[in-house]
Parts: sequence; C-alpha cells; structure tokens
Amino acid sequence: MVALESTIVSHGMPWPHNFETALQLEADVRSEGAIPATIAIIDGRLKAGLRHRDIEWLARHGPAVSKLSRRDLPLVVARNASGATTVAATMIVAALAGIPVFATGGIGGVHRGAETSFDISADLQELARTSVAVVCAGAKAVLDIRLTLEYLETHGVPVVGYGTDRLPAFWSRDSGFGVDARADTPADVARIMHAKWSLGLAGGIVIANPIPEQFELHRERIERAIEQAVQDARTQGIAGKAVTPFLLARVNESTGGDSLEANVALVRNNATVAARIAAAYATLS
Repeated sequence: MVALESTIVSHGMPWPHNFETALQLEADVRSEGAIPATIAIIDGRLKAGLRHRDIEWLARHGPAVSKLSRRDLPLVVARNASGATTVAATMIVAALAGIPVFATGGIGGVHRGAETSFDISADLQELARTSVAVVCAGAKAVLDIRLTLEYLETHGVPVVGYGTDRLPAFWSRDSGFGVDARADTPADVARIMHAKWSLGLAGGIVIANPIPEQFELHRERIERAIEQAVQDARTQGIAGKAVTPFLLARVNESTGGDSLEANVALVRNNATVAARIAAAYATLS
C-alpha cells in the first residue's frame, strides 16, 4: 500500500486540478500493482483510503478545509470534524494503519528567516519519530534547504537520493546540496528501510526523487519568484500554516502556471516510485 496526502488536494492546487490530480495519483499507484490510500480526517475518523466523494469535497472547498498536523488531530477527532492531513499527520495515520510508504510532493522544513520567526514545519519532527518512508521531490524550494538538512541530520533522519547524488528542490533537480546516500532501484531503498527499522531505529526516511527533467524549472527563475513571494508574505503578515500555501500560490502566479504543471508532474512521479518501493519492501517484510 502507498499513503497519499490530502493537503495537496485542499491547499496545494486550485480546483479542478486538485481533484483530477488526486484521482490520477491513485491510478498511478494502482498501475504499479499497489493499493493507494489517500489519508484525511472525515467526521472525526482517521481515514486511510477515501471515497471519491470525500476527495471531491476536499478539492472543492480547498483552503477553507482545515489543514491538520499532529497538534490538530485530537481536537478534530474529539469534535467529529473533518480536515486534510499534512505530511506529519499523514505519516501518523499511515503508521497507525501499517502503511510504511508515503508519496507526497515535497516535505516541509525550516522556513527562511526561522532564526527570528522559529517557523519550522512539524514534518521534520514527525520524520524523526514516525517510521514511514516519505517519497518526495526533496524539500519545498520556498524553504531554507541547508537548515532543513541540518535539522534532519541532527534527528537521525536519512536522506536518500533516488537515482541521484544531489538533493532535489521541488521544481528543480538540484538544490545545490548533496544527500546522505544514493539508491538506484526500489530494492535498494527497500533494503535501507528494512535495515533501519530492523535495528530498532524508529523514525522516517526521506526518499528524494527528482522531478522529471522535462518539467524542471530553472533555479534562477524559481528563486526570483520565491524571493518576491516571501517578501509579499512578510508585508501581508502571513504566518504559520498559511505560509506555504500562500508562497506556492504566489510562485504559480509569477511563473504563469508553469509551477503548477511541474507540481503535478513531480507528485505523479513520486507516486509511481513509491508504489514500486512499496512492492519491493513487501517482499522483504
């Protein structure tokens, strides 16, 4: 099985691209012989596997849907409410459901200016404690990637490049930073997962899978768009959980929609790779 995140559906893309992409991701996983499990909280219940009507509800309501991380789960469950799960919350539900592989777009991390704002994504702490392998296109490019890597290293989270020695940065194949190890096949990744957890070393693994080359956006172009988006966020007082969706939307506007096309391509690629890794891991476990 492969877990899929629902915040991508509600906050990562506009309607109807979000709904179409969510269904396509499930189809991509199935095409590789695995079972997709899109995760969310529906009416106070942790759901690993959603009906199409639930996915459509998340997609249509978009940013109005509550964005849930570890802190929010008991509040939503106690009130029989609904919401979309971030990387952190998706990892929690996946682990409870016994799903060891999770595909997403990019992980959260240390935000730019965190030395004064202390804005660090709960995704990183979850990777340190919850034993799920996260297939992603690296850290989101709007983050401080150097500090994100430092945090992961401190907390013992391996960063494995899938077919690469370089850490991708979401829309770009090379962030300018290296990875801890390279794995060229699903079986290589599966052996790393099996070794880590067999040793009793709890916590996740980042499987950094570069965006397909034909969809990559040049780092200089993206960096200009990000710097402007970060400045806009500061000017408008955007903070907390609203920062990343705001920045992604601004970058999409600045690139004339090219970043949205790239976003769809990279998350589909991650879902396909995650399904192959899940199949390889199943043969070991």
